[in-house]
Amino acid sequence: MNTIWRMRFVTFACLISILLLSAVVSLAQTRIPNPVLVLIGTESYQASGKTFIRYNYSVFNLEAYPSSLFAAAPTLPPCGANAKASRTWVDVFDQSGRRLYGFCAFGSNQDLGKIWFALEEGVIPPSWVYIELNDRQTQTKYKSNLADTTL
Repeated sequence: MNTIWRMRFVTFACLISILLLSAVVSLAQTRIPNPVLVLIGTESYQASGKTFIRYNYSVFNLEAYPSSLFAAAPTLPPCGANAKASRTWVDVFDQSGRRLYGFCAFGSNQDLGKIWFALEEGVIPPSWVYIELNDRQTQTKYKSNLADTTL
């Protein structure tokens, strides 16, 4: 009888080990990296009789972000009058942490390829900018690298 209990214990210990290892592997596979922000270019445009320079960026590793992060989140606080704001908001900051612009209605990870901020023509841009993705559902923030404002 002692041998049967020993075999059951060993079997149970092996099963627990397999389950724990599976959980660790699963957690490692779902880990989301910080965004890698890259400047794509700049463009001039006019609005309200003024000329602006738009600084266009993309997240190099945007495919690492599941589109579920950008699903409409009507149960979370709205973005102004937008009651269908996304779960994750994206904010652009200068190197000192001053917010330059934000996006609260991205619909998928592909929208991470269309990040921008604009300054009136003649305004000297900050040397560097970064973004933060704020997953409002899990209270998780993903901060990018500092990206240049000149090519």
